[in-house]
Formats: sequence, C-alpha cells, structure tokens
Amino acid sequence: MKRTFKGIGALAVGSILAVAALAGCSSSSSDGSSADAIKVGLLLPESKTTRYEAFDKPLFTSAIEALGNYDVVYSNADQDSSKQQQQAESAIAAGVKVLVLDPVDADAAASIVEEAAAANIPVISYDRLIASDQISYYVSFDNEQVGKLQAQTLVDGLKAEGKTSGGLLMINGSPTDSNATSFKEGAHSVLDDSGFTILAEYDTPDWSADNAQSWMTSQLAQYNGQFVGVYAANDGTAGGAIAAMQAANVSPWPLVTGQDSELAGIQRVVSGEQYMTIYKSIKDEATKAASVAAALASGETVTGDTTVDGIPSTLLTPVAVTVDNIMDTVVADGFWSVSDICTSDYAAACTAAGIK
Repeated sequence: MKRTFKGIGALAVGSILAVAALAGCSSSSSDGSSADAIKVGLLLPESKTTRYEAFDKPLFTSAIEALGNYDVVYSNADQDSSKQQQQAESAIAAGVKVLVLDPVDADAAASIVEEAAAANIPVISYDRLIASDQISYYVSFDNEQVGKLQAQTLVDGLKAEGKTSGGLLMINGSPTDSNATSFKEGAHSVLDDSGFTILAEYDTPDWSADNAQSWMTSQLAQYNGQFVGVYAANDGTAGGAIAAMQAANVSPWPLVTGQDSELAGIQRVVSGEQYMTIYKSIKDEATKAASVAAALASGETVTGDTTVDGIPSTLLTPVAVTVDNIMDTVVADGFWSVSDICTSDYAAACTAAGIK
C-alpha cells in the first residue's frame, strides 16, 4: 500500500486533564479495578517479535493508567487474523470505548474497524496502518524512512569496506503487514540505484525467523560467495539468515541489516554478526497512542501533526543503530542496559566496542 502525506495540521489530542480527573471520583471494585473505569481495547498482532509483550503492552498500559481511571482489555492474536477478529468482537462486547489495534492483516482488519464504527467505537491504528478510511487516528513511525535507513546504512557500510558493487539478498517482512511494504519500498529506493545487484528477494510469511532461515539456506546453494550484503527487514529475519550462514560457514561474512533493536539483535551488532538495526522508541509510540485513546474516550476531536491517506497521524522518527552508537541510542534511552547487552558471551566484544 502506497503511503501518501496530505498535509500537516496542529497536534492536538484534546483535554487530557479533564479525563485524568475521573480518577479522583471513582470507586474500586473487589478485584482492584475501578468499578466505573473506562475500558480501552489493546489488540496486538503477534508474540514472535519480542517488542509487543515486553514493551508495547506494558508501556501502553502504564501510560493510559497514568492519565485516569482506565482498564485495558488486552489480547494478542499470535499472527492469526481470524483470532484477532474474535478478540476484537469480544472487546466490543465488553464495552470498550476505544480500540487500539495493531493488525495481523491490514486488509482483513478493515472489517474490525467497520464493526467498531457500527458500535460508535473509534479505532486507533497502532504501528501498522489498517486498510480503512474509518480509522480515527494512526500512530507509527515513518516506515518508508525505516527501509531507507536500513538500505543506506548497509550501502555506506559496504563502501567503507571499499566495496562499490556486488550482490545483495533481500529478506523482506510479512506480505500481510502494510509496514513491510513500506520498508521494502524505502529499501528499494536506495538499493536499486546503489551500484549493488539484488540477486534474489523474499517476502517472509508471518515474519518467521524459521522461514527466513530456510529461504537463506536455499539461496546459499546458488549464491554462496556471490553476495556482500543481506537486507533483512527485522532482527528476527536477520537472526534466521545469520543462523543459515553460520551453518554453511559463509566466508567472507556479509553485512546484515535488521530492525527493532531486539536484545539478540543488539548483541549480534556488538559481536559483528549483524551490521545494524533500527531503534524505534516504543515508549513514545505507546505513550502517544495512550494520550489519543484517552482523548477519544472522552469524546474529544483529535488532529494529527500530519495525515496518512487522509487519516490524522503521528509518525515518529526511526534511528539507525550500529556498534558505534549503541551507547547513545538504546542504552541512553534505557531500552537496554549495558548489563543486559554485555553478558559473559559478549563481554569481550563490549569492551572492544567501548560499551561499558
């Protein structure tokens, strides 16, 4: 799905103070939640990527509970769009006032938006853009920019090694994820004119590391020794590709991209197995989604600082991470600590990289 930007408006998410005041005038039920708490649905797509359970869920819950008397009705679809449909219907039946939905399948999730609209429940499209013009708000990152950053960092790294040509393998994200389309478009906008040759590429079903590993194994039979870089759309697919190359004793080792700054990805960057990843401040994304959800729940009209396909939107800025700026990015933001990263297996590499 092509993303178009159609204007910039003033950022206004309504009067949160009025919503927060609800916390001071409500009673509590026996289970510890407020008897008259406002219910907000949070539907996340999968758990293979560590960010959703480890970061998005707790950060969103903490942010919205800090704004007032809210109960989060949470479900994870485990990469099953039919399951997500059922979870959405359950949340609607439970009386949620807003749905914050990160879709498994951007097209299939349009029916969830329609059902919510029929019940006068606004939907925030979270992280991935749902294929519907009935969305009330979209919170994400500049996803074409993610792909551009990945590709440009890869090209710059290869040129720093004295390489100006050579083969590349591309491992893209899930074909049902609208963000994956944007990542791929952004990457191609750089790689197609880079002087490097894309030998083969693959759209990875369900973002599965196992699928990425299997595909890479099949490509090694044809292209081993012919490629200098691997564009992997996230850290999970990068991990799969790296496992395949390690099993085949690939040499010389290519530069490999990633995304999400998963702990395993950051550790691979430290050790040199992976060249880069993308850091996205999930805290900022979840906090923004919470503030918009609170405003919508109180009946406020919200406007974004931009629009995407006519939807009021906030697009946050991604950051490329290499071994040279780990301390200034994921560590400085408290996303990972030095002790998280520099376990015994990575202590020597951390010391060499100045991570301490």
